[in-house]
Amino acid sequence: MKRFPMPHTLVVVMALVIIVLAVSWVIPSGEYQRVKVETSNGARTVTVAGTYHVVPKVMLGPQMVLDAPIKGFLDGALLICFLLMIGGSFAIFQETGAVEFSIRRLTRAISSRPYLDGMFIPVMMTIFSLGGGIFGMAEETIPFVLIFIPLARSLGYDSITGAAIPYLGSAAGFAAAFFNPFTVGISQSIAGLPLYSGLRYRLFSWVVGTTVMIIYVEWYARRVKRNPELSPVRDIDLAREAVDPAAHTTIEPWDARHVATLTLFVASMVLLVVGVLKWQWYIDQIAMLFLGMGIVLGFAGGLGPSRIARTFVAGAKDMVGVVFIVACARALLVIAQEAKILDTILASASGTVSLLPRAVIAQVMFLIQCVINFFIHSGTAQAALTMPIMAPLADLVGITRQTAVYAYQLCEFINPILPTAAVTMGVLGVAKIPWERWAKWFLPLMLILIVLSFLLLVPPVLMFRWE
Repeated sequence: MKRFPMPHTLVVVMALVIIVLAVSWVIPSGEYQRVKVETSNGARTVTVAGTYHVVPKVMLGPQMVLDAPIKGFLDGALLICFLLMIGGSFAIFQETGAVEFSIRRLTRAISSRPYLDGMFIPVMMTIFSLGGGIFGMAEETIPFVLIFIPLARSLGYDSITGAAIPYLGSAAGFAAAFFNPFTVGISQSIAGLPLYSGLRYRLFSWVVGTTVMIIYVEWYARRVKRNPELSPVRDIDLAREAVDPAAHTTIEPWDARHVATLTLFVASMVLLVVGVLKWQWYIDQIAMLFLGMGIVLGFAGGLGPSRIARTFVAGAKDMVGVVFIVACARALLVIAQEAKILDTILASASGTVSLLPRAVIAQVMFLIQCVINFFIHSGTAQAALTMPIMAPLADLVGITRQTAVYAYQLCEFINPILPTAAVTMGVLGVAKIPWERWAKWFLPLMLILIVLSFLLLVPPVLMFRWE
């Protein structure tokens, strides 16, 4: 069969804009009553269940296909600024070379000491999981695949193990994140929740999710080490060069710049935690922190003013695609709100979902997010697209908005098997692993992660409120 290339995410979202506009012409317009409710975290506007009523039909013209994304930009200005600051700042951090250097040093130290062999996979995956859980490390793992494949093979493992250590480590942290600004931060801000609230349970789920991922990779690696013929990529590994230069590259010793850069980064993350928990920082304060962090790390890493500026612009430029996707995704909400069909959709969905047991509603939300994730695999874009619907729907069906955000967040567990995910295909591309072999290997783990997600969604619904 001829393979059809998956269209760009922006094309998919713009197609959805056209579809939503067309659908708005046939769906009745209606409204719920909304009231402001005082909570311990301040006032919040909530939808009042049972107050839906039909209003005169609002017809939008075809010009909304172009007008709605522009309004989406204006509506999401703070969020867009936040993304640009993060993109530029972390590009500077990467440019200093401190991240790659420290991981090279640590992996070389472990691989050169046989008694530390058993710590190699758990330690490395935990480090990458922290990257995914704290600052949304994803695409940044691709260059590390080229480092970890020869290191894994030198320890008697295979290329799948080498690719899985950085990629599945960061994927575990990304899905079960506690500070990821691209998923937790954005979805909570859209849902009207205090930024990074529900931290304790997210930390618990991060530990569980990361542990499950580590156990699976460790179990597989040990089997392959005992019997290399079990590897799905045995022929690929045999065809590789006998000696991988990356595995024997001489690493320069620690210097003052590496120490200063990493120390300042850790201090910035500590300040982020304190700012959010003690001073209730919001997106604008966190964006300011990231901007300052990028500048300071750049000077500490010896980049110089001009190089810092060029790197920041390049990193921010890499976020432009995400910015356009966010704006177009918010355009869907603009159309739904101006046509007054959003509440009609909510009324219909809540009527169906509310018939299910409360413990099952969260799982249904999770499965819906998994389906959407196949087409919109950007966590940021998916949050912008789905949370305006899921958050008020949670109000109507009797679960917390925090649980709706959590159900969205956990759907990222299926990303490593999606052929539409750019990171997945990038990792497999540099690793020279065919997608179908990787998918067959990852499928049992994906099923385990889906069951785990179902279980993790039960306590927030049945046992406690965690906003």
